[in-house]
Amino acid sequence: MRRGSGLVEIPGEDEMEFRILGPVQIYDDGVDVSVVPTGAKQRALLGALVVRAGQVVPAERLVDELWAERPPARAANALQAHVARLRRLLPQPLPGSGEPHHEWLVTRPLGYVLRLRAPTDAQRFHRLVAEGRALAATDPGRAVEVLREGLALWRGPALEGCGRGTICSTEAALLEENRLVALETLYDTCLRAGLAQEITGELEELTTTHPLRERFYELLMTALYRSGRQAEALGTYERVRRRLVHDLGIEPGPVLRGRMEAILHHGLPGPPAASGSAVRPLSAVGGQPGPGTGTGETARPVGPLHDEIAWLRHRLERLAREQRDLADRLDRLTARDVAGL
Repeated sequence: MRRGSGLVEIPGEDEMEFRILGPVQIYDDGVDVSVVPTGAKQRALLGALVVRAGQVVPAERLVDELWAERPPARAANALQAHVARLRRLLPQPLPGSGEPHHEWLVTRPLGYVLRLRAPTDAQRFHRLVAEGRALAATDPGRAVEVLREGLALWRGPALEGCGRGTICSTEAALLEENRLVALETLYDTCLRAGLAQEITGELEELTTTHPLRERFYELLMTALYRSGRQAEALGTYERVRRRLVHDLGIEPGPVLRGRMEAILHHGLPGPPAASGSAVRPLSAVGGQPGPGTGTGETARPVGPLHDEIAWLRHRLERLAREQRDLADRLDRLTARDVAGL
């Protein structure tokens, strides 16, 4: 088949994949060739049709997607011209090949429908993430591989370059949230598989890229603790707390606070036994045995780590007092308000 003017001939329609996990493109796996619409309107049109693949997209919706509140004088004709150009990019069977013709972009009375013959990269991503989740409890090592395979399908921001139309922008936001949730699932599964030390660097990058997403900090704190880096885990909590207070005016949520308290009091389970790694006890931080080693008791730490733990414990107690004071004040104000009625 021939795509567009002067483009290569590609024989296999079934090898075509429409991709939206990055700049929208049409990709042929058989010869490793991608076609990317050159104009912004063409990219927006293709992106919207892929998102709504198998469904009739009304012409009015496509006009809004391409031009928003400033459609051209003859919007229907302009849309038809863009559809015609897009059709020339879509695969057609070679003359004499004997392959049945497949009409990719079909005109309907109310609009247009894109008929696919293979899953999009977004559909494959969702399938692999679901498979990885199903494996996480019983085979975390395999689950990590499957989840990474799904996340590797991303080439950049979803539907990049497709404009700000409602169809593409809404789908892009949903896909990005799905990607972040998949990342959270991946690193939680890595912890199940005993890979704490291997993922701390990746989680550090994620907390920098998404500084207000508490789940990444929780996972990083857990990974650091299981790598024998308790002080860094506690320091991570203080870092996110300062960021949340500064940017949003709120304290960390109960899950993150609970994780910090568990780390502080050694209430967090260690790595799986199969991993062969262990969290260093406080008495062995810095490679020096502490007093009480061998007695079955947890020795009191000395040095900067002890100071940091004491400081964090003091802050926790102060926050708890402030919370009680606020609750008492709220009760008093509520009682006065009721009495005033």
